[in-house]
Amino acid sequence: MKCDKKSMMLYAVTDGAWVGKQSLYEQVESALKGGVTCVQLREKELDEAEFLAEAIKIRELCNNYHVPFIINDNVDIAIKSGADGIHVGQKDMTASDVRQRIGDHMILGVSAHSVEEAVEAVKNGADYLGAGAVFSTSTKHDVVGLSQETLQEICSSVKVPVVAIGGINKNNIVKLSGTGVDGVALVSAIFSADDIEEECRELLSLSKNMVNE
Repeated sequence: MKCDKKSMMLYAVTDGAWVGKQSLYEQVESALKGGVTCVQLREKELDEAEFLAEAIKIRELCNNYHVPFIINDNVDIAIKSGADGIHVGQKDMTASDVRQRIGDHMILGVSAHSVEEAVEAVKNGADYLGAGAVFSTSTKHDVVGLSQETLQEICSSVKVPVVAIGGINKNNIVKLSGTGVDGVALVSAIFSADDIEEECRELLSLSKNMVNE
């Protein structure tokens, strides 16, 4: 399954740390109302049963908005919940092993931190790449920053969509102009906002401008 580049434009990655006045479900719905084009459910703290229950609810929500729903890391949950796809990192299962598990119909996203990793991931079945961290980030402490030159090289070396991730917010999105990325993946920039829906509207506009410059 090849994913549409447009679905990478504003890619929301959940983080339970920001759940407060809204539940995670409500936060995701606010983000969808604001225009996010893809949602990834990342849950490091929940057990399998809770993760699956959350995944099924949010998958149905994303379906209502016709937005792809991706599970982070957990292939079993992705399959059981009926998710549109799975995203894995370099330290998780290999892309080829994941592709074998999920078949051809599901989207496979893979993290890449170099041209070599990007090319290898696509060769092994990746439908899109998450490239980063492009800026310093509080959600990943073990990831070395990715230079703009390397980001450009990754984008030009593969034919699948590339989404930039890592420390991106509305003040630095413009710095990614001209790199060739198809969109941005955001965590705290979306889910820590006081008004998630309005924040996503602004972020979507900025991302569109960045991609088209």
